[in-house]
This record gives sequence, C-alpha cells and structure tokens, in this order.
Amino acid sequence: MELDLPGVDPESIDPDVERNVLTVKAERKPAYGDNTDTVISERPAGTFSRQLFLGDTLDTERIEASYEAGVLKLPIPVAEQASLERSR
Repeated sequence: MELDLPGVDPESIDPDVERNVLTVKAERKPAYGDNTDTVISERPAGTFSRQLFLGDTLDTERIEASYEAGVLKLPIPVAEQASLERSR
C-alpha cells in the first residue's frame, strides 16, 4: 500500500493496526508563517487520518513502514497460513 503524504513531517506519521483496520494518522504544518495571508493552498494543514480495512489473510504483525519523497509505503505481507492454503 502507498499513501501520498507530501509535506508531512515523518515524525508525525503514526500507523496503527487494530482488529484488521489500518489507521494512518499524520499532521501537515503550514509552510508559511503565522503572520502570512494565504490566498490559496493546495496542501491543507492540520491533523488527518486514513483508514483501510484489511483482510484476514494478511499478516498485520509484519508491516514495515518507510517514507520517502512524500510517499508512505506499507508493504503488507500475506499471512503464512493463507499462503500455504493458496499453494495447495
């Protein structure tokens, strides 16, 4: 899975899995100062989250996140038991 998160500080990214629901929370801070008037901004600032419902055949214990060039990558492997059943 890949999520586009441009302008997000990697330290603010918080992925969590609970009962086969992957939740990714993050915060994007404005690139401009407090005393700046903004006419338009394509990247909204603030805290946000996204959720993805995962199937039972995925191994949520082995998810490893990486963040590069504004993209959060979360490879989600197939559970070993499901992989064995598929190969039969």
